[in-house]
Amino acid sequence: MPPDIYSEALRLAAGIRDRHIRAVTYAKIGYYMYRAKKPEYKTAFKYALNAAASIENPVLLIRALLEIGTYLSKVDGKASQKVFQQAYESIVTFPEPLKDELLVELVTKLLALDMPDDALFYATDIEDSVKRNDLLLKILRVYLRRGNMRKAKLMIGQIDGEPWHSIAAVEVIKEHLKREEFGSALSVLSELKSEYWLGEAMKEVAVHLKRSNVPKGTYEKFVDIALGMSSETGVDVLRSLLIGLGNQGELDFVMEILERVHPDERLPVLEGIVKTSIDKEDVLSALLGYLKGEEFERVAGLVMDQLLSTGPHPRYLHLVKTIGDRTREDAVRVKVVTYLSKLGEFDEALRSAELVRGNYLRSLAFGSIAVSKLKSGDIDGAIDAALEVKDPKWGSWLLSEILTKILELQAGGEVSEDIEERAELQRNLWEKH
Repeated sequence: MPPDIYSEALRLAAGIRDRHIRAVTYAKIGYYMYRAKKPEYKTAFKYALNAAASIENPVLLIRALLEIGTYLSKVDGKASQKVFQQAYESIVTFPEPLKDELLVELVTKLLALDMPDDALFYATDIEDSVKRNDLLLKILRVYLRRGNMRKAKLMIGQIDGEPWHSIAAVEVIKEHLKREEFGSALSVLSELKSEYWLGEAMKEVAVHLKRSNVPKGTYEKFVDIALGMSSETGVDVLRSLLIGLGNQGELDFVMEILERVHPDERLPVLEGIVKTSIDKEDVLSALLGYLKGEEFERVAGLVMDQLLSTGPHPRYLHLVKTIGDRTREDAVRVKVVTYLSKLGEFDEALRSAELVRGNYLRSLAFGSIAVSKLKSGDIDGAIDAALEVKDPKWGSWLLSEILTKILELQAGGEVSEDIEERAELQRNLWEKH
């Protein structure tokens, strides 16, 4: 190439036969001339627009304008807006679904150029609600990223249909919470109509309230919002908030609020805290410390079910022993015995199993000890555990099961942890005959 490579590039581009490619090439050359501080860049863009005007295929013309507008946006913002407007005016003359397809391309291009105001202007003309709301949500996220909360909040009203409307509201709420703008977060909560997304928003509220170390009065404001909603929705929202706060360890506040709700609503909240906090031994221990009577037994049973479903871990030993010491329910004791056996804490397991009274449940308790002893290689210990069930029927059944498992083990098999399942089958058999 000669010293003036840009002039030569323009001359060579003129020889490109494909008008669409020629137009886009001129725009690229114009952009690089601008970067090289060559004043002739304007000529290159003029050539690009002239080449685009000669394109006979209307769809290719629009796509050429979008490319030209893209390169021009990096050089002259106002000029690029005119090019995008020209593309838009052509797009709206097309029938559906082509019109929507091209509008999506236009809006997507503007978002990539970080031009959310222009993108919003054109996105509202998209007739397909799914495509429109998807793009409006993306535009809202640009405003949030920029910190323009006023426009982000206004956009919630422009996004119709679910789940987009609720997702938009929740994302705005989350940003307000990050900024510790709790009053603004409260105001956006009214935009949520979906119970699911109300619940999701309240979980976010709980996390941020805890992290921000706000005064108790701020918690109360969100509780009042929930209680002020229609009864069914309000209960669901309050439940989500209290579960979230409980998961964050704010149990004093949660238990205080639970005193103000209907007794039937207490247990779902307590169960929700257990299910979301199963990896937090401190939260579970503290929660059980607030409970007594039937409420303790129900929640303790759920804790044990959750722990057994996730597999034994030594860090829960103190919690499980505490449940074993406090419970008066044999069904809960059986779960405690099973967990302790899985941990290899056989002395503690035997101590708890001795307290189980019913023959059926007693067989489950000592059966779980026997199976765990078998898995650890202690055959004599497994037989001894089975013999602890003195009831003629259930004692015989359990001994038979354990002897069978010993023989299976000797034959190269594995010890199946199916005592509870097989006991249920045997009980059903005896009840029928």
